[in-house]
Amino acid sequence: MHIPKYSQIVSPLYLVTRKKNDFHWGPEQQQAFAQIKQEIAHAVALDPVRTGPDVKNVLYSAAGNNGLSWSLWQKVPGETRGRPLGFWS
Repeated sequence: MHIPKYSQIVSPLYLVTRKKNDFHWGPEQQQAFAQIKQEIAHAVALDPVRTGPDVKNVLYSAAGNNGLSWSLWQKVPGETRGRPLGFWS
């Protein structure tokens, strides 16, 4: 599954689990926990890679002020939509 901006969403949770920090569950952690649960419930499921002479792989990439990103999709004959294989941002 892919969750956009996962590391940004869960960073408040990681901060309280570091050994050098005291554990304190505050509003910021509660909000991050609620948001990541919501994101998991609506995440895009990634498909397995398929092979064959008619299978097309498409790599989309983008670069902007916020950094780089890419997504890999696969088009299988007889299907109207591509299947997501991977994302990175």
